[in-house]
Amino acid sequence: MAPFACVILSLAIASMVSGGEARAFFVFGDSLVDNGNNNYLITSARADAPPYGIDYPTHRPTGRFSNGLNIPDIISEQLGMEPTQPYLSPFLKGDKLLVGANFASAGVGILNDTGIQFVIKHHSHRQTTQYFQQYQTRVSSIIGPEQTTALVNQALVLITLGGNDFVNNYYLVPFSARSRQFSLPDYVTYLISEYRKVLHKLYDLGARRVLVTGTGPLGCVPAELAQRSRAGECSAELMRAAALFNPQLVQMLDSLNSELGASVFIAANTQQMHMDFISNPQAFGFVTSKIACCGQGPYNGVGLCTAVSNLCPNRDLFAFWDPFHPSEKANRIIVQQILSGDTQYMKPMNLSTILALDSRT
Repeated sequence: MAPFACVILSLAIASMVSGGEARAFFVFGDSLVDNGNNNYLITSARADAPPYGIDYPTHRPTGRFSNGLNIPDIISEQLGMEPTQPYLSPFLKGDKLLVGANFASAGVGILNDTGIQFVIKHHSHRQTTQYFQQYQTRVSSIIGPEQTTALVNQALVLITLGGNDFVNNYYLVPFSARSRQFSLPDYVTYLISEYRKVLHKLYDLGARRVLVTGTGPLGCVPAELAQRSRAGECSAELMRAAALFNPQLVQMLDSLNSELGASVFIAANTQQMHMDFISNPQAFGFVTSKIACCGQGPYNGVGLCTAVSNLCPNRDLFAFWDPFHPSEKANRIIVQQILSGDTQYMKPMNLSTILALDSRT
């Protein structure tokens, strides 16, 4: 991190902590940011059994699709905030509600039919916005409606959607319903239009600082290498999907901000953040970005990570923890760019700049 960025971030965090009123944090999205909601759903998309959580402080599975902390955890840690609880957790009550909540659910996407193959009771993104409304009603009963509005308006929000709409909807099976309905460019246009509705709904519900991540390099994860790669090369078709989606997402966010007259939505270029360590893993201390730490089959990319999977002894040497999800160390690299990255990574500004600006108001 550049020295100037370090100073800005330190001042912003000091302001938040010294004021004793650290802002709330809300998380929406898929398995990259789910911290345990799916533990409370009847679904096959679960991370509640070993070796998930092997490097978490308790060394036990929590529902995070990680060997340890995920991206929201690390953002909370870096900002001196208490980690958010899953919204469906029975332990999220009382003062814990004022910290915020995690509404993410593994398998969900922008579209309501994304992820239905994983669940008996489908948890769509439409459901998560209903939970967000329910959350505000619950908080209003504690601190009143005016304070609840202020808490939500001042909160930091993170949303991660889109990957499953390609991997588990458009491309999961040959000649899928969506691929018969749309060409890839038309599908991307449709996703962007639907995502705009999702984000506008969050704004209508009070969100005013929203970090929106793009998709990662979809064709480079071990699961796709195992299925589609001959010699370790990324899947060209899935990379094409990401290359179409991510620039249009940034354009849509710019358009929304212009319409709203404020920098509400911040674009995080997670594709480039991933590609940094995928294209040169050794520069970041990884031995590989192709083979998952936990899994089986080619590249450890087949099936789920389970107690009988191959398991690497040192997770910090692997960019990917399981066939789809980064290791905690890789998540830390991503969060560092969210905090202090230049406009190649964060547009129109990074999180440390947001914190510095907001601390003056």
